Amino acid sequence: MTITEGIVLKERSVGEQDKFIDILTKDKGVVELAVKGARKINGRSGASTQLFAYSRFCIDKRGEKLYLNSAEPVHIFYGLRDSLTKVSLASYFADVLRSCIEPQRQNGDIMRLFLNCLHFLENGKRDEQLLKSIFELRLMSEIGFMPDVVMCRECGVYEPEELFFSVINGGFICADCFGERSDENYIKLKLPVLNAVRHIVLADFDRLFNFRVSEQAQKKLGSFSESYLLTHLERSFRTLDFYKSITAQSRT
Repeated sequence: MTITEGIVLKERSVGEQDKFIDILTKDKGVVELAVKGARKINGRSGASTQLFAYSRFCIDKRGEKLYLNSAEPVHIFYGLRDSLTKVSLASYFADVLRSCIEPQRQNGDIMRLFLNCLHFLENGKRDEQLLKSIFELRLMSEIGFMPDVVMCRECGVYEPEELFFSVINGGFICADCFGERSDENYIKLKLPVLNAVRHIVLADFDRLFNFRVSEQAQKKLGSFSESYLLTHLERSFRTLDFYKSITAQSRT
């Protein structure tokens, strides 16, 4: 038997009583647990295995499969269910983690990133779009796709007023060096957005969420962070499409 803390990323019912859950753990990546008699479990144990529950799991291994022995909740994130946009954004985060976190890519900061994003999403003390950008860019940095944010790759300027960032190559060229060339793989940004990207990928974790951007800068930041993640993971997410559809409806 092993004991680990984890966050439930997905539930899948099996038959009438059982289910499988995918959990993000601190040291083993994303693992699948079989929960026998899940529908008979109630109270604290039942809450421990529901979506977005952060719990302490006791796990039995039988052959190649892992089975839940018992669980104790640490935090359930009930507040996410107050809003369709909150729970759909959290579902997108969970989908991304399930798609890219392997044991060799796992570290404690990925768990911390997800927990903090859910915390701020639940209490509403950070803008949803800013949380989305922080999650996307910091996660990509943690799994080995950190963008090169130091200087223009051609002239070395550190603070260009305007720049063109390559979502494929992960670096930027200042507007002067970029000139009149045309390339759809580059996104045009201004310095405040570059500084926000720098903060997200380079700041100590204790300061990661302690910044603000203007509404205009956030739109560009959000477009860049989303494009960067989707490009490097080489896939799309239906949960992202759904989140974007309901946020678009809320603005009309």
